[in-house]
Amino acid sequence: MSNCKIGFLGAGRMATAIAGGMVKSTFSAKDVMAYDCSAAAGKAFADIVGIEMSADPQTMMQECDAVLLAVKPQYLAEALKPLSGLLTDKLVISIVAGVTLEKLGSLSGASRIIRVMPNTPALIGEGCGAYAVSPSATADDQLLAEKILKSIGEFYLLEEKMLDAVTAVSGCGPAYIYEMIQAMADGGVTLGLPRELAKKLAAATVKGAAAMVLETNIHPTELRDQVCSPGGSTICAVNHLSSKGFSGTVVEAELAAYKRSVELGKA
Repeated sequence: MSNCKIGFLGAGRMATAIAGGMVKSTFSAKDVMAYDCSAAAGKAFADIVGIEMSADPQTMMQECDAVLLAVKPQYLAEALKPLSGLLTDKLVISIVAGVTLEKLGSLSGASRIIRVMPNTPALIGEGCGAYAVSPSATADDQLLAEKILKSIGEFYLLEEKMLDAVTAVSGCGPAYIYEMIQAMADGGVTLGLPRELAKKLAAATVKGAAAMVLETNIHPTELRDQVCSPGGSTICAVNHLSSKGFSGTVVEAELAAYKRSVELGKA
């Protein structure tokens, strides 16, 4: 789908991140339109992307080939009402949390649908996640979605039934890491480091360790063992984490997130 216009229904932070990433990569601002009922959200979106906001969603969709749904789940049905009958021949891309392909089709009247599970690091172009496509979505539809998503990070095509697991790992995952960074910083302050330095050390350590996993493709356990010298400080710390059930607690947190994601999808 070359020279295709994408309309954003909703112009919040994630929508702004996606559109901003698009115009920084291979899209033109002329390829993007948007509508939001919030004037403040619309202004922020327009300033970053370099467009004028649409006056109403109907006019936007008459000019667009695809719509990217970026509203909160509880407002989706209401937001789609003005577009009744206008989306049947459009590609619908949704980042609305917990709303299935089936429900998206029922609410929008569209059959060509791509459902995306992003995460908040997309706001700085470091997102990751996955997407699922409806049976009626074409190869060109998928290529367009991949082109959009590539502008904000790394995304993987999966069966829809796996998106709840993706939610538990990468969708919710940034919060787990922020908890870890905060805990590491608190420990540093307890040991006498200034708060700002402790925070920077903790965050940079997490960033560097993650890069080691991604860039070397060495198993995390092996990388961990490389840091643990016999009788050293690190192995003592790792043993303490193990005695407190660190790994099991993380897995249990992901299982709780997964369960809730499934529940929300059925609501």
